[in-house]
Amino acid sequence: MKHTIKQSQKKSQKKFYLPAMTALATLLLAGCAVGPDFSRPAAPAVNGYTPEPLMTQTASAPVAGGEAQRFVSAADIPAQWWTLFHSTALNSLIEQALKNNPSLQQAEAALRVAQETVYAQQGAYYPSVSANFTPTRQKEALGSVSSSAASGASLFNLHTAQLNVSYTADVFGGNRRQVESLQAQSDSQRFQLEAAYLTLTSNVVAAAVQEASLRAQIAAANTMIKVEQEQLNLFRRQLELGAVAEANVLAQVAALAQTQALLPPLQKQLAQQRDLLTALAGGFPGDVSSNVSGNASSNASHNAAPEQFELSMLQLPQDLPVSLPSKLVEQRPDVRSAEEQLHAASALVGVAKANMLPQFTLSAAGGSMATQIGQLFKSGNGFWTLAGGITQPLFEGGALLHKKRAAEAAYDEAAAQYRGTVIAAFQNVADTLQALQFDADGLQAAVIAERAAADSLAIARRQVELGDIGYVSLLAAEQAYQQAVLTLVQAQANRYADTAALFQALGGGWWNRDDVASR
Repeated sequence: MKHTIKQSQKKSQKKFYLPAMTALATLLLAGCAVGPDFSRPAAPAVNGYTPEPLMTQTASAPVAGGEAQRFVSAADIPAQWWTLFHSTALNSLIEQALKNNPSLQQAEAALRVAQETVYAQQGAYYPSVSANFTPTRQKEALGSVSSSAASGASLFNLHTAQLNVSYTADVFGGNRRQVESLQAQSDSQRFQLEAAYLTLTSNVVAAAVQEASLRAQIAAANTMIKVEQEQLNLFRRQLELGAVAEANVLAQVAALAQTQALLPPLQKQLAQQRDLLTALAGGFPGDVSSNVSGNASSNASHNAAPEQFELSMLQLPQDLPVSLPSKLVEQRPDVRSAEEQLHAASALVGVAKANMLPQFTLSAAGGSMATQIGQLFKSGNGFWTLAGGITQPLFEGGALLHKKRAAEAAYDEAAAQYRGTVIAAFQNVADTLQALQFDADGLQAAVIAERAAADSLAIARRQVELGDIGYVSLLAAEQAYQQAVLTLVQAQANRYADTAALFQALGGGWWNRDDVASR
């Protein structure tokens, strides 16, 4: 009868322990992740970028770069948007910059660091296994204790081989949240790489346009110098004939010198612009094989940059995409990077909360011990231990609570930073769209002003030759024409530069690149 009762008790104990152990194992292996589950912020509820409806087409002007541009709503952006300028030289330079620019390489290396950090943290999902072998030589005091050696000797060697296994169960998802945070930081770094890619290509286009503008301004200044030199020669001949006063000649000499003084600053800017293009392409200004101004050999260590840029080498894109506001937050790399930083901060709140909850650990050790290495694995020399532990923080001076509050404050900071990035992105697009419209109007007016100034100068020169007007009127006409020419060149360059700025403001089409799709 007693035997039957004991068997019944054992069966009931088994029925109780089996579900309990199963539940415990499930809890240890699965668990739950505390803290907020991240959800992407909604796109701003706005329908446009500017207070007034955007014009469908800009003004046009009868000059290079004066074509009317059309705004195409919801149109996609090509991955290589700079090819829309139809410049082989520009395409070649950007290709060289993408291969050699150290800023882009730095961003790529930073992304690899972030990815490897994620993989390292994922290792905490698995048990930690280590093995060790410890040979020692010991002497024991036999006067008060007995020897631990089987021979009873006080001086002996001891060899210990041991395998250790430890595992910390992610019951409350602290490690999962940590991995989630690191993965979000890695994704943020990936978008920073896309931002570096976009910034590099945009800077190359902007630098090429600026160089072309400087060359056009230098050419305009040289033309004006030629015109004024011809006028000076005329005055000198008239002075010899007594037709004009010497004061007029001296005034023309001063006017010519003032125009010539325009050249050194422009030439300085051009030289610096060439150095910038060389640096963007990953070269050194003094390296002939990489300097953009040289005719380098095709056998150089890296491709030589293309020839000098002129405005005539660039074609103004006429169909300009305008992404929907709801798509902009998905396309801008800086917005996506800020979003992932917000995601990382959200996950760290979960990490801080999990640190306040019990921690479950399991460990096991097994090995063998012998006084002679040849007997290390002999029967009877083995040992093992199994242990489990639960640690609940009770008092740490409020450290864990304040760490949680700090994580929550960091999340609020990241949320504010994200909103600020979104607002700046919309402002950037709005500024560029308005600039494109006013650029077209400005170029149209600049063309009219330049042609009127040219006609006025031609009339003034004839009138001076006939003696109908004084020299002061001619000087005013020369200065007006000079300013009109420079304004026209700058207005042409603005249209190219702000067109490139629009592609940059809208995200640059990185999502259409093959390498991004595969990644």
